[in-house]
Amino acid sequence: MPDLESGGSLTLEVAGREVQITNPERVLFDERRETKLDLVNYYRSVEEPLLRATGGRPVLLQRFPHGASGPSFFQKRVPDGRPKWLETAVVSTPNGTTSRALVVADLAHVIWAVNLACLGFHVWPSRTEDLDHADQLRLDLDPAPGVSFAMVQEAAAEARRLLSEFDLVGLPKTTGNRGIHIYCTLEPRWTSYEVRAAAVAVARELERRRKDLITAAWWKEERGRRVFVDFNQNAPHKTMFGAWSVRARPGAQVSTPFDWEDLESIEPDSLTIATVPARLRNEGDPWSRSEIGGQSIEPLLDLYERDRAAGLPDAPWPPVYPKMPGEAPRVAPSRAKGRKTSSP
Repeated sequence: MPDLESGGSLTLEVAGREVQITNPERVLFDERRETKLDLVNYYRSVEEPLLRATGGRPVLLQRFPHGASGPSFFQKRVPDGRPKWLETAVVSTPNGTTSRALVVADLAHVIWAVNLACLGFHVWPSRTEDLDHADQLRLDLDPAPGVSFAMVQEAAAEARRLLSEFDLVGLPKTTGNRGIHIYCTLEPRWTSYEVRAAAVAVARELERRRKDLITAAWWKEERGRRVFVDFNQNAPHKTMFGAWSVRARPGAQVSTPFDWEDLESIEPDSLTIATVPARLRNEGDPWSRSEIGGQSIEPLLDLYERDRAAGLPDAPWPPVYPKMPGEAPRVAPSRAKGRKTSSP
C-alpha cells in the first residue's frame, strides 16, 4: 500500500495516471467500517468487467460526502478543477439543458470519481461516440411494497421467456438492492424514444401474461403487490445504476451480474465489496460468457404498434418530460374526474 502523504492523502498510479486519494481512511460504509480506500481497492479488483460493462459511456455522479448513510447529491457536471486528462461528453436533460459529464474512459476516471465520494455510477445507455442511439434496452424489475425477492426472481424468469420469443437475449444483474435489471445489447440503430417504446411493449405483454405477478402501471396506486417493469428507465436522457457499481447501503452491496442458471439461488444482500471480488475470481464475469452481438428490437416495436392500433395510448412519461404525442393523460387515476382507483 502506498504511504500516506502529509495532509492524510495518498497518490495511486491507476491506468498509467496519478490519482490522488484524499482522506483514504474515511469510513463510507457502517456495517463493516469500510473506508474510501477499501472502495478504491474494490473497483481495482473488478476493473476488467466494470470497463466491459461501462467503459466509453457517460455517467452521472451521485456523491455521498458523509458516507453511504448520509445525504447525497447528484452532480451532472464535472468540476472545473478536473485533471486535464479527464474525458468528458456533453449530454442533455429532457428540458434541453446541457452538461459536461464524466466518461468512464479507464479505471483512473472511476477512481477519480470515487475520491469525490461517488460510491457507484449511473450510466447512459449509449456510448460517447454515438449519443443519439441507445445500444441497450434495460428492464428494471422494481418490487412494490410487500413484494418479496422470490417474486422478483419469478418475474425475471417470465421476462427471459418473453425476450427469447422475440429472439432477444437478456443479461441479468442484481440492482444492489431489492430488484433485478435485465440488459439487452442492441445494434446502435434506434433512438431512446424507440427503445422506450419497445420496453413499454415488453412491460404490457408481461402484464397480460402474468397479471397476478407483474404490472406495467406507471401510477403506484394501481400496482398492488406486484413487480413493476419500469419502462421509463429507457426514456431519453435517463441513466441506470451500473453493473459492478456499489450501492449507498451500510453493507456496501454491489449491483452484480449473474448467470441465468443462478437466478433461483442469487442472494443480493450477500453480494458486497467484501465478497464480489472473490466471486469474480472464482466464477468469472457472467456477462462475458454471453457472446451476443447487436440485437434488434424491431419485433418489439411491431408489438408496440399493434397495441397502439388496438387502442392503447402511449404509457405515461415522467413529469420532467414534456407532454408526448399519443400519451395517455398524465394524471393519477384517483385524481382523474369520474374515475375510481382499484388495485388487484
